[in-house]
Amino acid sequence: MGMTPKSGVLLLVSCITAIAGVGSVFELSSGNPELGQLITTVILIASIPLTALTFWAAVVDTKANQK
Repeated sequence: MGMTPKSGVLLLVSCITAIAGVGSVFELSSGNPELGQLITTVILIASIPLTALTFWAAVVDTKANQK
């Protein structure tokens, strides 16, 4: 297996940002987000590319370390 600590951390960050994005969608759909409309929207907008980029980086790192 080619998974390294670096790819594990990247995958962890990807999971956390994905959870933050889903949570933001639920908060915004409730009509009264705890952190406010603006902050929750910013979290949602930031989490989408961060999730994709960190997942992609984890896959690339894992593929690079396979024998």
